[in-house]
Amino acid sequence: MTGQEESPIKPFTADDPEARSADLLAGNVEQLKTIFPEAFTEGKIDFEVLRQLLGGTVEEREEKYGLNWHGKRKARQLALTPSTGTLRPCPEESVEWESTQHLMIEGDNLEVLKLLQKSYSGKVKLIYIDPPYNTGKDFVYPDNFQDNIKNYLELTGQVEGGRKISSNTEASGRFHTDWLNMMYPRLKLARNLLREDGVIFISIDDNESSNLRKVCDEIFGEENFLADISWEKRFTRSNNSKTFASLVEHILCYRKSDLLAEIKEPRNEKSDSIYTNPDNDSRGVWTSVSYVNPATKEQRPNLYYGITNPYTGVVVWHPTNAWKYEKSTYEEHKAHNKLYWGRNGENTYPRLKKFLSEMDGGMVPVNFWSYDDTGSTDEGSKALESLMGVKVFDFPKPHGLIQRMVKIVAAKPKDLILDFFAGSGTTGHALMTQNVLDSGNRRYILVQLPEPCTPDSEAFKAGYKTIAEITKERLRRAARKIKEENPRFHGDIGFRVFKLDSSNIRTWEPDPHDLEASLFNSIEHLKAGRSEADILYELLLKLGLDLCVPVEKRTFAGKAVHSVGGGVLLVCLATLVTREEVEPLAQGIVAWHGELAPAGDTTCVFRDSAFADDVAKTNLAAILQQHGLEIIRSL
Repeated sequence: MTGQEESPIKPFTADDPEARSADLLAGNVEQLKTIFPEAFTEGKIDFEVLRQLLGGTVEEREEKYGLNWHGKRKARQLALTPSTGTLRPCPEESVEWESTQHLMIEGDNLEVLKLLQKSYSGKVKLIYIDPPYNTGKDFVYPDNFQDNIKNYLELTGQVEGGRKISSNTEASGRFHTDWLNMMYPRLKLARNLLREDGVIFISIDDNESSNLRKVCDEIFGEENFLADISWEKRFTRSNNSKTFASLVEHILCYRKSDLLAEIKEPRNEKSDSIYTNPDNDSRGVWTSVSYVNPATKEQRPNLYYGITNPYTGVVVWHPTNAWKYEKSTYEEHKAHNKLYWGRNGENTYPRLKKFLSEMDGGMVPVNFWSYDDTGSTDEGSKALESLMGVKVFDFPKPHGLIQRMVKIVAAKPKDLILDFFAGSGTTGHALMTQNVLDSGNRRYILVQLPEPCTPDSEAFKAGYKTIAEITKERLRRAARKIKEENPRFHGDIGFRVFKLDSSNIRTWEPDPHDLEASLFNSIEHLKAGRSEADILYELLLKLGLDLCVPVEKRTFAGKAVHSVGGGVLLVCLATLVTREEVEPLAQGIVAWHGELAPAGDTTCVFRDSAFADDVAKTNLAAILQQHGLEIIRSL
């Protein structure tokens, strides 16, 4: 093989699309090109042509309605910039690694959301987040447009640099701006992960609720706003405030699209308690509703007629209002004994019976959630302190709050729930608890920044150096408690831990003081100190596979080969493959691929530096291609 010939195995490089997270900007441009090909000239958008094609839908006014702030354009760009990072597996910190479908990811959620795009876009049914409220303290998401991975590693002390965490104070003049710049790109990326019938709930206080509402209107669409829920977070009045004491928080709720046309929540003891059976009706328990129409008799004369009380024989008319139903419908109600006049006919007007047996699909949720139904912050704090043995987190949400959201919009098997401000891990705990109650098998993905605990905190004194450590330990303890209290439950109570890091694929970063060493290092495309598992899971991410997809391993010619997702991906990361080993290795892979019989194409990946020479590389590629394995890549 001469230097002019093309390699039979195409290498992955740090600049390849496969080596990065999803390029959302390129995807948007491609969609636009598909719809309006005539608006492109030499690969660039001609905005004048596009404006003509869109006609009257283009906003031409200089002054436009909306929310603007310094940095908004950069925040939008930040969401579109691909990540070059990866997620490194940590089985030693996980629970039931081999079988679980739950994920706990430690890292900056902006980068993690980017990395999840290929594998989980359009797959999340419910997102719940409780982002840091804009109090002017402990604002720990200073995104860096140039290199967010390096910024993150410095921020968390994983590399030298010692970037100081600064507070976002009103004195800086950017009190709202910094918070909005943090939230905007994360919400943009979160929307992509939602299913078309997906829903997002966002907890927020009064400081940013109005701004957040406008941002969400822009990102999700004003038409997809569902509710601004008032959650009664406490039932005792605090006298610390000089004006009004706050007893409620906002929970903004948006759907992704109108594919979600209806929401119902299951009935509970409280809602069903209004159903009784005072007259022993054979149709079961019922409640009653008024028969009187809010409209007057002058407004609805066709609904104004006399009704006979069967107990007294008296014909009654409402003095001012019409009835709710036409006379023919009234006759049906009367014939089917659906009118209630009181136990002995003492009611002045009839009421209509509504039987519980006739109520299907649950109840429409309301936009006021009482602590009676969800629990309070005090209860959340006490439950977490009881579980952990010490107060490790301030004001955690009660898991009853998240359980209510899950029951409303994520009731189906295998629904995926995401929380990328995981905090103490309430969402994971709530999901496992709800799965026990209704034998569900929903999945969760939690993301939490390893934000340092302050040295004077109870959490730090108890041995927790970061918030992410608290998250993981809570999940472990919650899993043990659930297992102890529900020995017959055999559902998923484990979780896989992954940690954000720079890519395993080496980029060209020459040392101007030692170019010879730089050239030597560039021969090996993979970074030193990275394991086979690190590389394998980066491939899963970058090729768009689920991080919990089954992985099997077999050995051929002394070389470990991994099958991912039933043969969709076959990976051999051996450090040396000689000419003599090529034939048995390739034939073993071919035979295994035949056993697996994956439905789609298979990608085979090898370590580029492993081949003893070009002949070994060429021969292996030839054998695989002869047996239909056409997609062969190297790292």
